[in-house]
Amino acid sequence: MTDTPPVLFVHGIRTSATMWRRQLVALGAAGHKAAAIDLPGHGARLGEEFTIDSALRIIDDGVDALGGPVLLVGLSLGGYLSIEYAAQHPGKVTGLVAASCCTSPRGPALASYRGLAAAIHALPDRGRGLNDFMVRCFVPEPGATDIGAGGVALDVMSSGLREAGTLDPLARLAEYPGPVWLVNGQFDHFRAQERRFLAACANGCLVIVPGATHLVSLVKPNEFTGVVCDALGELSPGSADGSPIVGANG
Repeated sequence: MTDTPPVLFVHGIRTSATMWRRQLVALGAAGHKAAAIDLPGHGARLGEEFTIDSALRIIDDGVDALGGPVLLVGLSLGGYLSIEYAAQHPGKVTGLVAASCCTSPRGPALASYRGLAAAIHALPDRGRGLNDFMVRCFVPEPGATDIGAGGVALDVMSSGLREAGTLDPLARLAEYPGPVWLVNGQFDHFRAQERRFLAACANGCLVIVPGATHLVSLVKPNEFTGVVCDALGELSPGSADGSPIVGANG
């Protein structure tokens, strides 16, 4: 194993730890210690009630299992939760990669999203057919297989979105003192406030992945893994100062 920090991956809503298969294989082959968790109501935890507190406890268990402090990597809902966890436990997070979560999860946009999610859940199959169709259309293989391997959390949208609306990622980014990499796909609809999110970071950089959409780690897995490896390089004992430079690329 390398002397870089271990990496803990936190998935997005309705998916599971299996969405990180490509990253786990690549990091393992490079000698990096890494793991992914299932949030409550997802993957191996289907049927569990989703709350922010329970999600943070599971992240904390994952950090402890890896022997932290960790490079914490989260996407979408997992990104918001990772920001929250890093602010609450800065000593356990040596660096943060927050992907596809540069829009505050509140206000009219959240209300519209919740309304759409409720309508989809009211379908006879609770939205499974639509979910599978969208994955086939927009996520190339093997990502499409990886995203479905842990099951689809059809019943978590209402509680997940409600709970996400209680978070304040801009305030939490300002509280976290460590290095932050904000990662967005070029065509991600969650990019709307990325400059505000970057400005909130005490020590952050913004990375745009060309050609990627919201599920950036699945659509452009090699490029996303490269960002994680670059972050590990910055955090390694031999790096200049173990922190990113404020800026943007892509």
